[in-house]
Amino acid sequence: MPVSLHKNQIAKRLVGLSLCLCAFLISINSQARDFVKPREGHANETPAQLVDIGITPHLGEKIDLDAKYLDQDGKSVSLREYTKDGKPILLSLAYYSCPSLCSFHLNGLNAAFKQMHEPIGKEFNLVVVSIDPLEKPPVARAKLDNYLKEYGRPEGANGWHFLTGDGANSSALAKAVGFTYRWDEEQKQYAHASAAYAISPDGTITRYMFGIVFDPKTVRLSMLEASKGQVGTLIDKLILYCFHYDPKANQYTIAAFNMMRAGGVLMLLVLGAFLVPFWIRSRTGKRP
Repeated sequence: MPVSLHKNQIAKRLVGLSLCLCAFLISINSQARDFVKPREGHANETPAQLVDIGITPHLGEKIDLDAKYLDQDGKSVSLREYTKDGKPILLSLAYYSCPSLCSFHLNGLNAAFKQMHEPIGKEFNLVVVSIDPLEKPPVARAKLDNYLKEYGRPEGANGWHFLTGDGANSSALAKAVGFTYRWDEEQKQYAHASAAYAISPDGTITRYMFGIVFDPKTVRLSMLEASKGQVGTLIDKLILYCFHYDPKANQYTIAAFNMMRAGGVLMLLVLGAFLVPFWIRSRTGKRP
């Protein structure tokens, strides 16, 4: 009996402690909710540093491919030089002394590039244009060398291009793609968003890829799409036909209808390959 009483007392104490613990956690949770509750008048306000900062898609519009910049070696170049042989451009707007976002963005692209079968420059060129008019080619060269070392594929080195300019052309380019930014005097850096832009050989903006993490398949299909079929193999074109871009997911997804239609065409071709010889032989009177 004493043993049973002892067990009952322990059980009651455990229940009591559990209830106290639950009450404590509920109290903490309630206080946390009160702590993070947005104060009246501030819930939907955008920080002053981010007002008018962002990216407004201008799909289907064109950029000026003939505007002049300086490449990483100080040579005067235009974007048109990187669209030779029908190759599209993967364009990024950044600045090389950026302490955070630009590096995250370029790191994300580099991570995707390393997973691609073809080296950069084979199917498209990467072009990064600085938005900071104070940056000069030596800064671009140093930044590019760091990324080429991290990329680790010498055969793709000629596909990377880091440009600088006097500010006017860079500003016009930013406006053309809907990229708005501002110098923050207090933080001593530019406030801006992050995206990569697929540019067709004629300068048309065909795709926006937002963020700092990029799916290699999405990047490659975007560039194949931007090339209008001028790069890639027949299989690549078939794959592109079977996928469509989902802007909500920021990636390509399987297009069921196109896939079924492509499968039907393929089936007809296979049947034709078998039946045509029989049809020819029957017309000429020969046995199969």
